[in-house]
Amino acid sequence: MKSMKIVALCGLLGYGYSEEALRIAFSEKVDFIGVDAGSTDPGPYYLGSGKSFTDRTAVKRDISLALPLALEKKAPLIIGTAGGAGSNVHVEWLKKIIFEVARDLGLHFKLGTIYSDVTKEYVTQKLEEGKIKNLSDRFPLTNEALKESERIVSQVGVAPFIKLLSEGVDVIVSGRACDTAIYAAPCIMKGYDPGLAFHMAKIMECGAMCAEPVAAADVMQGYIYDDHFELCPANPKRRCTVDRVAAHTLYEQSNPYLIYEPDGVCDLTNSVFTQKDERTVSVSGSVFRDAEVKTLKLEGVKCSGYRTICPATIYDPLTIEKFPEMVKTVNAFVKENTQNTLPENSYTVNYKTSGGAESSLGVVIDVVGKTQEIADTVCALIRSRMLHCDYEGRKSTAGNLAFPFSPSDIHVGEVYEFSVFHLAEVDSLLETSRLTVEEI
Repeated sequence: MKSMKIVALCGLLGYGYSEEALRIAFSEKVDFIGVDAGSTDPGPYYLGSGKSFTDRTAVKRDISLALPLALEKKAPLIIGTAGGAGSNVHVEWLKKIIFEVARDLGLHFKLGTIYSDVTKEYVTQKLEEGKIKNLSDRFPLTNEALKESERIVSQVGVAPFIKLLSEGVDVIVSGRACDTAIYAAPCIMKGYDPGLAFHMAKIMECGAMCAEPVAAADVMQGYIYDDHFELCPANPKRRCTVDRVAAHTLYEQSNPYLIYEPDGVCDLTNSVFTQKDERTVSVSGSVFRDAEVKTLKLEGVKCSGYRTICPATIYDPLTIEKFPEMVKTVNAFVKENTQNTLPENSYTVNYKTSGGAESSLGVVIDVVGKTQEIADTVCALIRSRMLHCDYEGRKSTAGNLAFPFSPSDIHVGEVYEFSVFHLAEVDSLLETSRLTVEEI
């Protein structure tokens, strides 16, 4: 079988990449180009708020350079987990940027979209049918948590990508998706070994993170053959090594030999990594086993309160030593002063510290309240009391804390937590996907 070339634009849309590296990648035939656009790494806030954790201007720049080149060279562009979290609102956010780029540059193409949101009713039915699997015994799915959930997405695999590619689309924008699906789908659709396809996809989805020097913000090239694949960074200042490529195989994996996907498991027990030349690594021996029961991961969030923080620094060695004692004094003061004005259990307080050497201690007063007003009130009380808190041996009358910002209290807003983080057994790996095709 002839080889096929896949290009990873960068580790995440909006992270940036070298324009020279992109031109080098397209100096030879490119069959498909992809880029991941989201992650759960920044936590549940972005799914709940409907906002992107990547900057709009940076995302538009990355698309503006890559899209016209991909269309010119007839290399379908595949984007996964749009807008950071991949809900329908994130997909529409990213599509609006793509429409702007198309209008600005006079581009015309066939756009495929994967929407992967699911309803509470869908999850409830799966729960009643016993088709929900906990990823942790400490985090069971309850009807109460489900009712409180504001958005729920399913993390789709290669199936919807393959379906849209088979319809001849030029660009795919996907909701929440497995990172590997972006790069494995076109390979599997073209008949390449799924073990090699998933393994290659797992390594290259972070851009040049498998190269030296490491950079998520650069272009990676993948070449898949019938019995192996090869990885080589497009930027000539970087090189792939066996150590880097093998190490990135372990990235985000709980088992060093198994990569779990909705379709099954990629087994790396007999994988062989070889340094082909100074900048290229070849990998063979990876195999794929179909799952007896297909599953899709579900991610849902609920609003758990509103946050106010106050960052500060302590420079006095004695104050640093007495800080644990001060925390107890301040907490008792706040409890007493709010017992008749704030509802019981209406807020939580955390003190996040860093450093701790005699020279300085960084402190973030972190308050989450049931309303923003409650969080503001409690944070202000803690800040003022901590500033003047007395302790044995203290010589000053004020100034325990130094504040790097004015105003000192920062209103962060809504706080979200995962309410759904589970696997759902599915009859079809397409059952949570809504696909559309349109001419732009």
